[in-house]
Amino acid sequence: MSTGAGGRRHGGRGYRYGRWHGGPDPLAAPYDLGNAVDEIGDSVLGGSGVREALRELLRRGTEGRRGLDELRRSVRERLRRARTAGRMDGTLQEVRELLERALTAERRELFPDPDDVARLAEAELDALPEDTAGAVRALKDYPWRSDEAREAFERIQDLLRREVLDSSFASMKQALENASEQDMQAVKDMVADLSQLIDGHNRGEDTDEQFRAFMDEHGQFFPDDPQSIEELIDSLARRAAAQERMMAGLSPEQRAELSDLMSQAMADMGLASEMSHLQDALRQARPDLPWGQQGQVPDGEPSLGMGDATSAVAELADLEALSDQLSQGYAGASLADIDEELLERALGRPAVDDLAALRRLERELERQGYLNRSDGKLELSPKAVRRLGATALRRVFATLDAPGRGDHDVADAGAAGELTGGSREWRFGDEQPLDVVRTVKNAVLRTAGMPHAAGDRRVRIAVDDFEVVETERRTGAAVALLVDLSYSMALRGTWGAAKSTAMALHSLVTTRFPQDAIQIIGFSSTAQVLRPETLAELSVDTLQGTNLQHGLMLARRFLARHRDAEPVVLVVTDGEPTAHLEEDGTPFFCWPPMPETIARTVAEMERVARTGATVNVFALDPDPGLIRFVHELTQRAGGRVFQPDSDRLGEYVVADYLRARKGRRAH
Repeated sequence: MSTGAGGRRHGGRGYRYGRWHGGPDPLAAPYDLGNAVDEIGDSVLGGSGVREALRELLRRGTEGRRGLDELRRSVRERLRRARTAGRMDGTLQEVRELLERALTAERRELFPDPDDVARLAEAELDALPEDTAGAVRALKDYPWRSDEAREAFERIQDLLRREVLDSSFASMKQALENASEQDMQAVKDMVADLSQLIDGHNRGEDTDEQFRAFMDEHGQFFPDDPQSIEELIDSLARRAAAQERMMAGLSPEQRAELSDLMSQAMADMGLASEMSHLQDALRQARPDLPWGQQGQVPDGEPSLGMGDATSAVAELADLEALSDQLSQGYAGASLADIDEELLERALGRPAVDDLAALRRLERELERQGYLNRSDGKLELSPKAVRRLGATALRRVFATLDAPGRGDHDVADAGAAGELTGGSREWRFGDEQPLDVVRTVKNAVLRTAGMPHAAGDRRVRIAVDDFEVVETERRTGAAVALLVDLSYSMALRGTWGAAKSTAMALHSLVTTRFPQDAIQIIGFSSTAQVLRPETLAELSVDTLQGTNLQHGLMLARRFLARHRDAEPVVLVVTDGEPTAHLEEDGTPFFCWPPMPETIARTVAEMERVARTGATVNVFALDPDPGLIRFVHELTQRAGGRVFQPDSDRLGEYVVADYLRARKGRRAH
């Protein structure tokens, strides 16, 4: 393939070709969806809906890629470890330890001094407030005599400055260690410029140029290197919300003391009003974050400083959000909801590659025409339904173990009716015997003017040459398959077998016997005609009722439109009729069955029998009452009752159709 859009010519010597670098390979084979479509089909044929089947596939993963479930298990393990990262009061504890060290050293220095000034200093130390924040505030202007005490108190001041900034800006604690006045001024300038930038963004006045200018001047404070103002705001807002969540996880006493210490530190830096304004601006920019909400915070052995505690809480919040996204268990869930950045931070780049593979799979299923999305609803396309039916049919034939069945396309001239003496062109699906003489004659006439090799007398027959013998009666059949949709089918675990059987029979009729007509009718409290696409997505009806009468009524109307075809009626059910239509068309339900329900069902069965149809019933429940009733019912139409296991239902129904379509007149 060429480099870029085409080969490059080198002088007069022709073209040189190399690897394609212009994006996706335009000659690459289509993404192979065969296994994925079959896995979705397995779930659908097992009774699931399309959306549930796709979600199950994405949860399991495919083709060596981790699915959502495995990714979520890994995230939950990270979440378990994050919950034991440490205690939130580390800064407060460290300040208390440094304060105690300072006071001890100062008292040790004052004790041997007999001067009254030393006694007054001791009294001042003894009168300090009991809370840590109050004591630190009271000692702000204290003239320390002990160098060790002064150093410890200065460490408190430095620690608070760095922790307060680190809780708002990641990695600031290390960056400001032993910071100079110039370093602190750079921080103040950054916070002021940042507030202006976010204010402009909230007003819709920000530009890429302003963001780039800000990063050029203050980028050293943002090691994560955001590429846009949206990324910058998102990072800062998440950390600010995590800081609030961290504070909410402290006890009321701890929270009050730490808040007081933070306020003192920001006031000392001259940042109190700027940091408050920045917090408000971030809230305005990202109101969707859980501001002020109390959630889970880490609780482990190590004591964490404010910055580390904020990072731990932010990680915990991110992992919780990522776990929810991977669960896809909320309304309107989509793979697009999963944050790739969070996923990469939690599990690394391979996890993002696995997610990309799942997204591509979902996208290709729609692009290649297997799934359709309309008004947010996911449906199997006709292309997928055909494949689904073919799969179901293939499984049915795999279980048919009688010798010689093959495709069951029995070419029996006697069964085709009396010969008329005429012939016609062959059409796909015809079962009439070939008119050999006219077929060969057509081939000879067609090739008469073509050149032939010397001595070659072979006659080459093409598809268009074939003719079949005309008969008085077409061998077509009209097939009505009635499938019970009542809730008991799901409870007994037979709904999947019934759906698979209906799909298989529809595929058989439409592909192997196109001259036949088929209608699938589902019945519960009422009956309805089902398209294959509808059947694939359909779940059993939670409404009560087994309205076989209405189903037979629709079957009779269908047969009336195909009077020249062999009528075939097949019923799949697991219960006696418990519903019927009243005179005004409203459904009536009662359990145990009312005599009127039985009478109306029997009357409708007799009307079907008068069309010449044989009605065979496949009873999926061995209940004696059901078996006795359907035996009495089918006798009125010269039919039979079958009691197959649910896993052999398709075999029974397809075999019975193949037998019945020959017609009673053919025996």
